[in-house]
Amino acid sequence: MTPAQDPKTKIVATLGPASSAREVLREMLLNGVDVCRLNFSHGKYDAYKELIATIRSLNEELGLTTAILADLQGPKLRVGEMADGPIELREGTELVITTEAVKGVPGLVGTSYAQFPQDVKPGELVLLDDGKLRLQVKATDGKQRVTTTVVNGGMLSSNKGINLPNTKVSLPCLTEKDRKDLTFALSQGVDWVGLSFVRSARDIIELKHQIQAEGGAARVVAKIEKPEAMLEIDEIIRESDALMVARGDLGVEVPMEQVPLLQKDIIRRCLLQHRPVIVATQMMESMIQNSTPTRAEVNDVANAVLDHADAVMLSAETSVGRYPVEVVKAMNKILLEMEKSEVMYNVPEPALTKNDRMVTDTICMASVRMADAIDIKAIITMTHSGYTAFKISSMRPKAHIFAFTSNKRILNMLNLVWGVRAQYYDKTVSTDHTVADIKHILRRKQLVEKGDLVANIASMPIAEQGMANMIKLSEV
Repeated sequence: MTPAQDPKTKIVATLGPASSAREVLREMLLNGVDVCRLNFSHGKYDAYKELIATIRSLNEELGLTTAILADLQGPKLRVGEMADGPIELREGTELVITTEAVKGVPGLVGTSYAQFPQDVKPGELVLLDDGKLRLQVKATDGKQRVTTTVVNGGMLSSNKGINLPNTKVSLPCLTEKDRKDLTFALSQGVDWVGLSFVRSARDIIELKHQIQAEGGAARVVAKIEKPEAMLEIDEIIRESDALMVARGDLGVEVPMEQVPLLQKDIIRRCLLQHRPVIVATQMMESMIQNSTPTRAEVNDVANAVLDHADAVMLSAETSVGRYPVEVVKAMNKILLEMEKSEVMYNVPEPALTKNDRMVTDTICMASVRMADAIDIKAIITMTHSGYTAFKISSMRPKAHIFAFTSNKRILNMLNLVWGVRAQYYDKTVSTDHTVADIKHILRRKQLVEKGDLVANIASMPIAEQGMANMIKLSEV
């Protein structure tokens, strides 16, 4: 895709049975998917290995830099298996939830969450199946059995999720399963790791230590779906490399009407700390079954773009839905249309603070201001860590952002970041030579035209790959 029909807002698509065939995935990538999400709540390692190999070979074939996001399940609480199919929960009746290994029958279901009886207190809510069923804790024996009263009833089937909006859950942020999944994902060289049910900045620090200990280079996406996370949201943003507003569980754990403002607030805070942010869950939900989205869904995607999300995400729509390619095309169309709006660009930039990156920050800020003032077509940055690309992107310039790097580890990772297109480049003869050479590459790929103004950002001397300290404005 040329930048003309390539939106700056990125598309994250969850892969599954509907989208794992090479031909389908190829069409999805050609029509705008930037990041492939592997959901480790489902699926086997062999299948993921094959999928990752397919993504890599398609990147090679199509000249793309599609990123891979491994999404860990986290401490997801679930009920156990039912003995004879779904059971009915009637309002006003009692349901005992036990940690014993039992098959669910009317009045009694199991859970593998061993600390459940210690963690909950009488009066607290227990929500099942994404909040469709509501129970209230009547009593707990503190060891194995919790007695609840059904407030809103319905049918309960095997392995449905449990949400505890008022309870302090004592589970670790990385379960045994997560640790195994993480080791596998890192061995496959994924670009991003998503951590579910983040409660505090410590959760992120723990995951980063684990990634470092295993010699991995993956960046961390903190998924915001617990009310506790909002209590220290700025610290979580600071420790993370990106955030995800996971509106499914978030909308169950906090009152649903608060989710739209939380979404806006999280995005605003992420921009201030130049962290990419993904808006996820139910964006084009009706397209699991239908070939076109509802107008409300179109509005939802559009609003996420106007809120300045870096990426919008598809879940079941692409993993098990009937129209994986069509849903990507539809989303791409909405993004392109929204990006015609001036509201999209030049968000208020944070005040400069005196820190060890102040020179780089000033250079990035100056490039965005110049691009706004004199119609610069592209801001081109040489980066080794990706920092300048994140920083420039967070100010949402109208100009294209091209990141050239000799660091292969960040090449695909940058595909999640709004507006950034990364290219591998490892020559460092001199600054002037590099600037001229890169302009030549972009022109050859028809990404800029003769006469376009471009701003180059680099560090001098260029061979040291230090922090950006130079900006050069020139014509192609």
